[in-house]
Parts: sequence; structure tokens; C-alpha cells
Amino acid sequence: MTESHVALVTGASSGIGEAAAVALAEAGWTVVGAARRLERLESLRTKGVTPHVVDVSDDDSMVTLVDDVIAEHGRIDVLVNNAGYSVFGAVEDVPVEVARRQLEVNVLGLSRMSQLVLPHMRAAGAGRIINIASVAGHVSEPLGGWYHASKYAVEALSDAMRMELAPHGVRVAIIEPGAIRTEFGDIAADSLAEYSGSGAYAAQARRMARAHERMFGADAADVDVVVDAIVHAATARRPRSRYQVPASARAMVAATKVVPSPVMDAVMGRMFGTHRR
Repeated sequence: MTESHVALVTGASSGIGEAAAVALAEAGWTVVGAARRLERLESLRTKGVTPHVVDVSDDDSMVTLVDDVIAEHGRIDVLVNNAGYSVFGAVEDVPVEVARRQLEVNVLGLSRMSQLVLPHMRAAGAGRIINIASVAGHVSEPLGGWYHASKYAVEALSDAMRMELAPHGVRVAIIEPGAIRTEFGDIAADSLAEYSGSGAYAAQARRMARAHERMFGADAADVDVVVDAIVHAATARRPRSRYQVPASARAMVAATKVVPSPVMDAVMGRMFGTHRR
């Protein structure tokens, strides 16, 4: 692809989104990186990425973003739906309004961004939507029910979109990261403490926080493995429908297809210290 191709990346202020936006710019793309806080995006200018504010829970904000990109560049060839966050805590403990916002950002924000770019892609007879999902959309951890619900939903929506859009020349790919060295573990620990740090699930929350510290710490994969998958999905002549990275993510997803639920529950219980004693 040439430099005339335009990529729009949401959640570009840190982590996977920032790294993907920079990688696409380095590959010669015109890239718009969007997130809620402009001050966290300003450093992207020096890396060839144009920053833009967006809140994927605010419809006017999303409409303005897409309108501005079309007005400036005339097209959007690739949308990377990366904006999202995690809420951890027992299903019983997490307030409904907090759960609602988790779904609003991770599911409806992704869907609305797709709705806004798709008329332009269909008119062009080409385009790609890359949804950042997770192995969390295949297997659930205890005390992560609302986050997992959002990622399972992304899987279902992406599958439906892939079939719907194929006749229009628009491809849909899902990126399913496993344990990647990002802020995820710290954020999960904070919400575990906030919502389940006391009460009936407190002991589980402490064990989960320690497990996440291990999983997303020094032994986790570098963000580059996810970025490589995003770039491939954006540029390959025949991108895959799903990218599970790193290899441990592929193994985890494969296990969910063959391991009976009671066995998987026992494995999870040993991993996170939530098995019945």
C-alpha cells in the first residue's frame, strides 16, 4: 500500500494503540491516532501520526472524528478499533452503572466507530476493520465477568460483520492478544481492589491481583507481537480472520475447544487461587 492510504487508530495514547499507529506511519501510511486526552497524544506528532480527540462513549465526538478525517484526507482505508479498558471485580460487586460503561466503551464504541466509517468503505469497494479483542473473548477468568462479556461480544460482532461486509469488499480481522506487557495488570489490580477488595470476594481479589502481576509482568510478551499482527491485517493481500498472539494465546484458545468446562474451571482455580478448598 502507498502513503495515500489512511488509517484511523482509536485508543492511540498508549500501549497497543500508540505502537500500532507509529508502526503504520513508519510503513508509509497517513495515520490519525485518536484518544480522549489530547495531551497524551501530542508526542505522536513527532512520529508521523496526526492526533485527534475522541471519546468512544460520546456519539458527537465519534461523528466529528470521522467527518474530520474524511474532510482532511478524503478516505479511511483501515479502522483499528483499539479503544477500550478493563473492569475487574466479582459480578456481584461491580455496580451496574460501571458494568454499563464497560460495555458502552468496549462494545458499543467499537460498533459505532465501524458504523461511521463503513459508508465510506462501501462506497470505495474496499477497506479493513481491525477489532482488538482478546483471548478473554474465548475463556473467562473469575472476577473478570464484565470485561470478558465485552470481549465475547466483540468476537460475535466481528464474525457477523466479516460475513456481512465480504460482498462489499470490506475485510474484518480480529486481534486476540494474550498476556502482553502493558498496563493491563496494574489496571486490573486497581479495579479488583476497588470493587472486590473487601467483603466476600476479598481473598480471591488479592490472589487474582498477584496472578495478574505475574502474567503481565516480565514474563509477558512484548507489544510488538500485537503490532506485527495489526500491520499484517492492514497490509496483507489476504489477511487472516483472527490473529492470536503470542503462541501461548493460540494454545489457550485451542484448549477451550477441547477441554471440558469442569476441567477448565479446575485449571483456572489453581491458576488464580479460586478453587474450592
